[in-house]
Amino acid sequence: MTEETQGKTTVSPEVLTTIARLAALEVPGVSRLAPVAGGVNRLFRRGTAEGVRIEAKDNTVYADLFLILKENVNIREVSRNIQHNVARAIHEMVGMDVGEVNIHIEDIDFEDEAQAA
Repeated sequence: MTEETQGKTTVSPEVLTTIARLAALEVPGVSRLAPVAGGVNRLFRRGTAEGVRIEAKDNTVYADLFLILKENVNIREVSRNIQHNVARAIHEMVGMDVGEVNIHIEDIDFEDEAQAA
């Protein structure tokens, strides 16, 4: 058997979205994803957007993540950890380059608010 590649592999945007979502949620300090109003992902998904917008151009992924963090965390440090983890996961799992991982902190979950709800 030869080492030649036959055909190609394509990865749907939903797969990239799932990878980014799971990689972000495993970072300490992340509480949950914030809903994304509108956008391209809304056209392909039913229900609430899941806090991730993905665009792929020329084998490079550009991601925007909309997050709610836990209280008493260093926002800059958590954001950098999310960027690193998401870029690593996408690159390792699908072999695509990552151009940008933009982090949008939408809110902070405070203990008092969580218990009152």
